Amino acid sequence: MPPRGHGRQAMRNHQFQRRKAQLLFGLLTCELLTLPAAADVIDSVRMAPHRVVLADGHDAPTLEWQLDCKISPAAVQGGELIEFELHNRSNKSLAIREVVLFDWEHGLPSESAFYGEGYTMLSQSGGTLGQIVDLTRYSEHKHYRLPVSQGFHAVYGMMTITPPGSQTQVLGFTSCQRFVGKFYVNADRIQVVVDTEGLELPPGHSWRLEELFVGEGDDRNKLLEQLAGQICRHHPRLKSPTYPTGWCSWYYFGPRVTAQNVIENLDVIRRRLPQLRFVQVDDGYQPWMGDWLETGQAFGGGVREVLRNIRDAGLEPAIWVAPFVASPQSRLFREHPDWFVQDDDGIPLPSNKVTFGGWRLGPWYMLDGTHPGAQAYLEHVFRTMREQWGCTYFKLDANAWGAMPFGKRHDPKATCVEAYRQGMAAIRRGAQDAFLLGCNHPLWPSLGEIHGSRSSADIARKWDTFAYTGRENLMRNWQNNRLWWNDPDCLLLTGKLSPDEFAFHKSVLFATGGMILSGDDLTQLSEGQIDILRKLTTHQGVAATFDSQELGAGRISEADRTLYVLLNWSDNSIRREVALDKPCRLVDFWSGEDLGWHHRAFVLEVMPPHSGRLLVANAAD
Repeated sequence: MPPRGHGRQAMRNHQFQRRKAQLLFGLLTCELLTLPAAADVIDSVRMAPHRVVLADGHDAPTLEWQLDCKISPAAVQGGELIEFELHNRSNKSLAIREVVLFDWEHGLPSESAFYGEGYTMLSQSGGTLGQIVDLTRYSEHKHYRLPVSQGFHAVYGMMTITPPGSQTQVLGFTSCQRFVGKFYVNADRIQVVVDTEGLELPPGHSWRLEELFVGEGDDRNKLLEQLAGQICRHHPRLKSPTYPTGWCSWYYFGPRVTAQNVIENLDVIRRRLPQLRFVQVDDGYQPWMGDWLETGQAFGGGVREVLRNIRDAGLEPAIWVAPFVASPQSRLFREHPDWFVQDDDGIPLPSNKVTFGGWRLGPWYMLDGTHPGAQAYLEHVFRTMREQWGCTYFKLDANAWGAMPFGKRHDPKATCVEAYRQGMAAIRRGAQDAFLLGCNHPLWPSLGEIHGSRSSADIARKWDTFAYTGRENLMRNWQNNRLWWNDPDCLLLTGKLSPDEFAFHKSVLFATGGMILSGDDLTQLSEGQIDILRKLTTHQGVAATFDSQELGAGRISEADRTLYVLLNWSDNSIRREVALDKPCRLVDFWSGEDLGWHHRAFVLEVMPPHSGRLLVANAAD
C-alpha cells in the first residue's frame, strides 16, 4: 500500500520504497539471509536490471555470466550488507570493464540533498539530485580525466540522498580490497558500479567483488557512523593513540625556509607551546621528485642537520614525501624506467598524457607498486628516513598517482587498488611505527593504510579558502577518529582577514576533531594567538555533528562536556539558533565570556558575515 497522504510527493515516496527494494534484491541469483515478506520484492527481483560491460563497451550476453549475492542485516538496525560474486559461465575469457550491480530510476524529487565522495581526497560532490555540483576545484572527470558514463555524474565509495522531509539514504562500499566501487547519478537514475579495469575473467573462474552497505534512517550522522563501522570490519584502522599536533614550515616560509627559521620556531615551541609535538619539513629539500634521499638546495643541502636540531629540541621530525611519482630528470627514473607504469608500447607513461601531469618538477611518471624493484626502493627510502634520519611522521603527498587506473603494470593481473596497496605495504614496512598522513591520496584504496587523512585542499590566508576548505573538512567529519585522524590542514592566525573570519576558521578546525598544526611563524604570534593554539589542542578528538548539510549549527559531545558550533558562511548578517540538550550556562570558548543560562535553545539574533562561534555548555547541578 502507498503511504498515507496525497499528492505528487506521496507518490514519489512510494516509488522510492519500491526502487529501494529493487536495489536490495535485484539480482538474478540471491542467497537471502533475511527476506522481507513484501509482494513487491518478488516483482523487483524479476525486473532487476544489472549488466556486465566488456572492455569494448558492449554488454556481455547474460548467458555468459552469473552474479550471485548474499544479503544480511547490518550490525545496527536500519541497514543491509550485500556481498557479490561474479562467475564466468562461458567457455572463453571475458575482458570486463565494469559490473553494473544495480541500475534503476530512483523517482526522487530533484531537490533532494546529495553528497558523494571522490576517488581522490581532493574531490567531493554535493548539491541536489537535480543539480549535482563539484564542491571542490579538482573534479575527477575534468581535472584527473577519469572516465564517467555519459549523462551521469560519478562519485566514489559512498553517497547520501536526503529528500525533503524524508529519511536519508546511504549507499557505501564497505570494502576496497581489489576493485573501486562507484556510483553514476543523475536526476533520474542511479547506477551502482564496480570498476574491473578491463581485466580478464577466465572461463569457469569467479571474482569476489566489493561489499555494499545500504542504509535508511532519520539520522544521517548515525547512518554514516554505521557505514564507518562496517568499513573497519574489512579495513581495520591503523592505530594512533591521539591526534598529532605540531608546526608546518610551508604556509609561512614556503620553499624559502631556512634552518634558522626552523630553529627560531623550535625555540617558541619549547618555551611557550609544549602542546605541539611534530615539526614538519615540507617540499623542497629534494633535488627532483623521486630522489628523496638526495639533497637539494633547501637548507644548503643540510636537511638532515635540520632534522637533528628538531630531535635535539625534544620534538619529533616530520617530512614530506611524494612516494609514487618521479621527475624525468631524477636518478630514480633515469636508472630504473622499468619500475614505472608503462604505455601500450612498453615505454614509461608520463602522467600528463592520461591525467594531471603534476604541479612541480613534472611531468611526473607513476611508480608501479607491483614491481619488486619499486617495492624494495620504497621500503629502503622510508627505512632510511625512519632509522637514520629519525623521522617519526611522513606526509605522503600525490599518493593518487600510485592508484591511477591508466597504463600497464609489471603484474598484468593487478588492479590499480592492488598496485597501490602493495606500494603502501612496502612504505609501512620501512616506516615501521611512524605516523603516515595521506595527502592527495585515493580515499577508499587508502582505507587501513594510513593513520591520518588530509580532508581538504591546501589552506590559504583568504576568506574564500577558509570557507572552501572548511566545508570540505566538515563534510568528512564522519571519518574522523573512525577510519583515521582527519587533517584539516594548518591553523592560520596571521594575515589580512577580519577577526570574524579568523573566528570562523579556528572554530571550524576545532569542530573537525582532527589534527592541529600551526602554519604561522610562531615568533610573530601574540600571546593571545598563542593561547588560541593552546586551546585548540585541548579538544578530545570528537568531531562535530551538524543538523543538516547547511553546516550552520553543530554539536560536539566530548566525554565531560558539550560544545556548540555556530557558523555563518554567507556574506550577510543572519540569525542563528542551536537547540540545547538541556538547560545550561553557556561560555564562549575563545574569549571566556559568560553568556548566561539558556534552556531550550541559544539564539544569536545577529551573527556577522563570515563568522564563527564556539560555545561550552556547563550544565546545572
